[in-house]
Amino acid sequence: MQYQKIIKSAIKQALAELEIKPPKEIHLETPTLSDHGDFASNIAMQIADGNPRDLAETIKEKLSNYEEVQKTISKIEIAGPGFLNFWASQEVLLQNLENILNKNILNKNIGKNKKVVIDYSAPNIAKRFSVGHLRSTVIGQAIYNLYTSLGFDTVGDNHLGDWGTQFGMILAGLEKYELDINKLSVEDLENLYVKYSSEAKENPDLREKAKTWFKKLEESDPEATDLWQKAVDVSISEFDKIYQKLGVKLDHAYGESYYQDKMSLVIDEAKSKNLAHESEGALIFKFEAIPPAMLLKSDGTTTYFTRDLAAIYFRMQTWNPNIIIYEVGAEQTLHFRQVFAAAKALGWVEGVELKHVAHGLFLLNGKKMSTRKGTNIKLSELLDKAVEKASEAIDAAQVAKDLDDTEKREISQQVGIGAIKYFDLKHAPNSNIDFNWEDALSMQGNSGPYLQYTNARINSILQRGEFTISNFQFTNNLNINAEEKILLRFFSQYEGIIIDAAKNYSPNTLANYLYDLAQKFNTFYNAHKIIDSENQEFRIALTAATGILLKQGLEILGIETPEKM
Repeated sequence: MQYQKIIKSAIKQALAELEIKPPKEIHLETPTLSDHGDFASNIAMQIADGNPRDLAETIKEKLSNYEEVQKTISKIEIAGPGFLNFWASQEVLLQNLENILNKNILNKNIGKNKKVVIDYSAPNIAKRFSVGHLRSTVIGQAIYNLYTSLGFDTVGDNHLGDWGTQFGMILAGLEKYELDINKLSVEDLENLYVKYSSEAKENPDLREKAKTWFKKLEESDPEATDLWQKAVDVSISEFDKIYQKLGVKLDHAYGESYYQDKMSLVIDEAKSKNLAHESEGALIFKFEAIPPAMLLKSDGTTTYFTRDLAAIYFRMQTWNPNIIIYEVGAEQTLHFRQVFAAAKALGWVEGVELKHVAHGLFLLNGKKMSTRKGTNIKLSELLDKAVEKASEAIDAAQVAKDLDDTEKREISQQVGIGAIKYFDLKHAPNSNIDFNWEDALSMQGNSGPYLQYTNARINSILQRGEFTISNFQFTNNLNINAEEKILLRFFSQYEGIIIDAAKNYSPNTLANYLYDLAQKFNTFYNAHKIIDSENQEFRIALTAATGILLKQGLEILGIETPEKM
């Protein structure tokens, strides 16, 4: 919001007058508790040589004398060891309300001339799209949407797992069990992998056979390539059905195999810069503070490390991004430390931020899933079950009494898929989550259906009221009650929440803001009459603004909003 820029500028001016060098960027945070203001700054604690509270008092005194601050801020208080807490004036809050109603909400200039590449989803070919890949897909898409909403040029890349030793096992399994790949589904291919890898644990000859087949694949052997391509085609067809259900569409799908002809560049450059060293027949990349990584195995085949380095080189040459974000499970943390360190050592990413958003596990009944152990759950089955349970929950809550069968099916789809997504996104990406149907589909608690129902309630209110922006007069003489003021103040935090969620790669920040917003609106709704009230126009404006923010926020999270429920 504009007034936050005014405060940042005023703080810099105050520090200049105090002959204190300001930090490169002054941050304003949204306090957890509303009685701590609309936003806060810890600038005094950042830069104070002595008592930060004394410095905060001095800064406050300076700020209070600036005309622009007086116009926009109603109160400044010092809290704790030296926080500066700010309250926006009623005039500013009403102007923000008008901006929301006119859909002038987010500053697109934040991301102007900046490019972000996001690597997410990345299911493995010849394996069912499992619940384990849900988190990367859903979180990655939300991060993509967050950056796009702020004006960044955003690129989504689905780094498909379509290469590696596991394909050697599948090809070797086709030969060993005399199977016709043209008659196999993705589930059949996954079962084949599970069976062969299990037997290979006890039989070294089978492991060697798999390595031989993968080497043939890397050498572009026609038979191996043909079998591999058929496995890719049937897998992508299955994945597209999942993406359609989830409402996810990625910009590109450059799988690991795409970088096959780019590996030599990585290896040659690592050698030329004396960063690659031979060790027991393999080629390794050494680091100072972390374990070495393998560029080439002793049999001459490449590794995930080599292919991810090739992907970075390609992304820099193709898109020249400011940030590359990897939404990949936490078990790959060391791998990405190695990849990022190698890319920096090679001199490819100067001035570029490389970020691994490491998500935790998606547990069912407290248990981790595993393809190798044959305990993975098919994501399509989970999504179908979510839609079925959403239909049951809608019936139980008696919120669909006026819907025909077609409407109910469509809404059940939106609610069921939304419930799965929101349950994931309300948790911090790095946390493990234990999925629970009751919590996910609750119409009362912190859930997708609760937010969707609140939005539908708002639509119903607006359909009954005759409201247009042009017939509402924004004046400072409005008598605003406590619940209305809470909503107005909470609206003002929305843009800051979006910025924080993007900057910290944390869609849960937005998810939980939306839940708080819905709660605050429902408190207001239950306490005050809206239609035919004395302040009808203002209350309808508050209702409409809540609906606009809820709808936009849920869309950023990738969740649909039924018009009615």
